Amino acid sequence: MKKLIVLAFDNESGALKVRDKLFELQKQELITMEDAAVVVRNEDGKTDVKQAQSLVGAGAMGGAFWGLLIGLIFLAPVLGMAVGAVSGALGGRFSDIGIDDSFIEAVGEQIDPGESALFMLVSSVQRDRVVDALEPFGPEILETNLSAEDEEKLREQFAAEKMAA
Repeated sequence: MKKLIVLAFDNESGALKVRDKLFELQKQELITMEDAAVVVRNEDGKTDVKQAQSLVGAGAMGGAFWGLLIGLIFLAPVLGMAVGAVSGALGGRFSDIGIDDSFIEAVGEQIDPGESALFMLVSSVQRDRVVDALEPFGPEILETNLSAEDEEKLREQFAAEKMAA
């Protein structure tokens, strides 16, 4: 079972530093990241998303997945009722594929302006060793499971959207 893991940091540089550390840990086979994206939320509340290009391949979700998920988390609360229907539709899409509303809400509440987060789709992890290696960076860890069926639904949704675009 894969996990969608978010590591939240109380500064703008934490996620980038930890992404680099996780690349090292992946080389040591302590973690297998299928895809990852860094989100930096500046002091104005605007978000900058950087996908981990070295991971993007046949199994990677790609920009559409991260864009929709991150947009749902950070854009919907800012715009409020104006995007209520859109966020409801997107929230429904993610809950249909195993990413529940409470996870999305928890992530949105955790990452304030001036902070950053690392979003990862992880297929395997030696949790204790990775957590120990990341302890000096002080991340807040949020995670949810994705079954193989949920992951396949997710891939199909975004493959269909790419074909339509």
